[in-house]
Amino acid sequence: MNSRFARVAGVMAAALIAAGSQAALAQPGGGPGRGPGPDHGLAIEHVLASLKTQLNLNTSQQVMWDNAVAHAKSARASTRGGMDQVQAALKAELAKAEPDFAAVATIADQAQASNQAARKQVRDEWLRLYATFSPAQKAVVRDALRERVARMEAFRDKMKERFQSRQGPAS
Repeated sequence: MNSRFARVAGVMAAALIAAGSQAALAQPGGGPGRGPGPDHGLAIEHVLASLKTQLNLNTSQQVMWDNAVAHAKSARASTRGGMDQVQAALKAELAKAEPDFAAVATIADQAQASNQAARKQVRDEWLRLYATFSPAQKAVVRDALRERVARMEAFRDKMKERFQSRQGPAS
């Protein structure tokens, strides 16, 4: 019975850590080496950052840009802090004879909600900057997004073909 509890506790701990990690990575800038994911491939802040030199920002747009970058960095730091709290709570509970995983889950849920709110604030700030763009600047962004979408669709099709070829002929 004791080994069964240890297995269940281990699985729950791993799930909580994974959930917390996903919440941390959902922030702008994700993490080192993070490739395109559900919220990373077309995130407006990443698209705009890759196009900054082509956008020829005016002075007020540059101020908005700098503020958005600063707030994104602040949100990432806050996210890291929330993840640290979740990990500390998990370690504290695992040190107990009978860990309270519901308490850890509550802390993880609060951190995730806080992270999501911060992410939305940063995204909205980038969208406000985009709203100030001239038609020519918006065309640059539109064209870049079209190219990204086309690349993602081509990659998805390639992976689908590769998966189907490994499955063999349909019966």
